[in-house]
Formats: sequence, structure tokens, C-alpha cells
Amino acid sequence: MKKRTSFPTRYLIVLLTFFCTCVCYIERVGFSIAYTVAADAAGVDQSTKGIILSTFYYGYACSQVPGGWAAQRIGGRRVLLFSFILWSLTCALVSLDPNQVTILVLARLLVGVAQGFIFPSIHTVLAQWVPPHERSRSVSLTTSGMYLGAAAGMLVLPSLVKFQGPQAVFFAEAALGGFWSILWLKYSSDPPRSEHPKATASGFGETLLPLRSAQKMKVENGGSSTHVTKIPWKKIMLSLPVWAIVVNNFTFHYALYVLMNWLPTYFELGLKLSLQDMGSSKMLPYLNMFIFSNIGGVVADHLITSKIMSVTKTRKFLNTVGFVIASLALMALPRFRTSDGAVFCSSVALGFLALGRAGFAVNHMDVAPRYAGIVMGISNTAGTLAGIVGVGLTGKLLEAAKSTNSDLSSPESWTSVFFIPGYLCIFSSVVFLIFATGERIFD
Repeated sequence: MKKRTSFPTRYLIVLLTFFCTCVCYIERVGFSIAYTVAADAAGVDQSTKGIILSTFYYGYACSQVPGGWAAQRIGGRRVLLFSFILWSLTCALVSLDPNQVTILVLARLLVGVAQGFIFPSIHTVLAQWVPPHERSRSVSLTTSGMYLGAAAGMLVLPSLVKFQGPQAVFFAEAALGGFWSILWLKYSSDPPRSEHPKATASGFGETLLPLRSAQKMKVENGGSSTHVTKIPWKKIMLSLPVWAIVVNNFTFHYALYVLMNWLPTYFELGLKLSLQDMGSSKMLPYLNMFIFSNIGGVVADHLITSKIMSVTKTRKFLNTVGFVIASLALMALPRFRTSDGAVFCSSVALGFLALGRAGFAVNHMDVAPRYAGIVMGISNTAGTLAGIVGVGLTGKLLEAAKSTNSDLSSPESWTSVFFIPGYLCIFSSVVFLIFATGERIFD
């Protein structure tokens, strides 16, 4: 007799994916902290440090679409487990020796490729397990793990490096990855048909599981026919609602990566503040993202289930509010000349960007629940490229400003840095308002 549990399995799946994204971002922050300390101690030049730190994103960008394809074909649950095992083993086996540039480049490339499979796989899994009326808060909770992981990494890992050395961070990350893999292997599963008798009507569950190329499908007349699974690549690539998601994902990550990578420089060179003297306040923007991401998910599901707004209007409303307020905060940021003002402004910007994820980031599963991993892979590729472009362009802008103003302490030196993502937010919100939909457009 099957044992019943009062805790639905889909909730456990969501919690595990939340823990998954949290661990992933602890790894990303942890490598940056550990490698920087080790590289500075070894006298590594800034150019080499830049190569090592950026290698991850090239691997990450290359595996997004293949990750979505693999998740759709063989199952997000299996691909997710494989990716975690791969990057965890890499962290456990690779020595953090800054002088071994080739080995570190290959290792970071491999970790980037492995983690590139994660978010397309997560979206595939959630599309299978989570019913439409729970998607917003489920995706928001899952993705908020990124911000909590980043904040936790910033708080804890510097002390681990100080007392145990940089290599200890690799071991800790590998242990976390291994622990999560064991939990996932033990508690995750594909949604059984018996738990979702209305899967077809609801748009989730068994009907979204990967189909074999020659799987027999029942038809209305009681017979059976061969159903050949074909991914509608052309339709996906030419879909305006998909491009609305892609554009907003690009903007979100452009703003996020610029702030993550250059806000410390703004504090130190633009405001002449010491990060050490700021204490835990520098974590507030990421904690704000965690809070607002979950608020957005709860609000979106409430608006939909209470029939206050349709799915389409809900997605557009939250996306617009989030991105427009974020744009205003970004453009106001260079005018704040105190640590409190700058922390407040950056917290508002990142918080409302996270709120906007209840619009565009959940929309993958609205328009293409069966191909959510593939659409996520496409849009996340754009997001990763945005990080590469945004971080690099910001460096060039600051270098040009420095040659003109001799230093970076004036607000004018930082105006273009924060105005570009601000303008992108306005443009993206308009694109989403015009072209996005909450209706399912891919069978």
C-alpha cells in the first residue's frame, strides 16, 4: 500500500530547486573570492585574472540551448543531476593554483558548461510539476535562491578563506554540490500520471514529460498512432512573445551583472568609501532581490487565482512596474554621494528588477510549457551575453571617463554606466507590453 504524505511532492521539488540555485551562486561568488585572494598572493596580473574570471560565462553561454534541448529530450531531472555531479567533481578535483592558467581555464569552462544546463533543466522540471496557478511563486522562490546564495557567499566565504585558505572554498562547494545531488537523487521523480489526471487540460504534468521519438499515443477513436516529437525551432525563433522574453532577460542580466561587478568599484572610487567599513550593508541589494522576487511571485499568483487579472495582464503589469521603477533608481544612482543613498538606490533597482521576474521569467512556462527549457535556454543565452557585453562595455566607459576627468569620483564619470541599463529597462518594458502574452502558443 502506497504511503501518503501530507506534504505534496511538487513542493519538495520546488524547495530542492531553490536550494539548487542557492548552491550554484555560492559557487560563483566563492570562486571569485577564493581565486582573487590566491591570485593576488601569487602576483597574477589583472589581465590574466580577467581571463580566468570570465571563462565561466563563455562556457555558460554555450550550453544554455543544448541544455534546454537535452532537458526536453531526456528529462530535466536527469540533466540537472548530471550537471551538478559534473561541476561538483570539477571543484573537488581541481587545485586552486593561480600559476596553472590552462588548467584553471579548462576547469572554469567545464563548470560553466555544466551550470549552463541547470536553469533550462529547472524550468523543464517545474513545467512538469507545477500547475499554472502556482507557477509565479514557484519560479520566484526557485530563482530567489540565486540572490540568497550570493548574499550568503559574500558573508561567509571570506572568513573561510581567511582561516582555512582559498582551496577550502572549493572543497566546501563540492560538498554542497554532492549533498544536493544526494537529496535530488533520493527525493526527485517524474510526475506520475496518477497524480495528474487532468494534466492535459491544466497544461502540466505527465503530458509534458519527454516523449520518445516513436512513442505510441492513444487517439480519440480508441486506436493508436505513432507520435514523432519534433521541436518547433523555427516557430520558437520567429515568435514575438518569445523575443519579448529574450529582450527582457537580456536587460535584466545586463543591469544585474553591471551592478554585481562594478558597484564595489563605484563605492571605492566613485564615493571614496571602503567596503570593509560598510559592513553587512553591501549585502542589502541582494537580500532585497530575494525578498522582492518572492513578493512578485505571491502577488502574481494571487492576481491570477483571484481572477483580478488575466495571466497576460498580470505578467505585463509586474514586468512593467518592476522595470520602470528599476530604471528610475538606476538613473538616480550616480547622483547619490553617500553610502546610505547609494545602497538604498541600488537596493531599489535590484529589488524591482527581481519583482519584474514574475513577469518575463515565468512567461517561459506560460507560452511553451513543453518547451520551457528550450525557451529558457535561448533567453538565458541572451542574458549571459548581456553580462559579457555589459561588464566589458562598462570598463571601457570608465576608462574613457578616467582619461577625461583624471579620476572616477565625479558623478559624470558614472552617468553613462547606470543610464544605459536604465534606458534598456524602459525599452524592454515597452517591448513586453506590446508583444508578450500569457497564453500557451506552443503545443
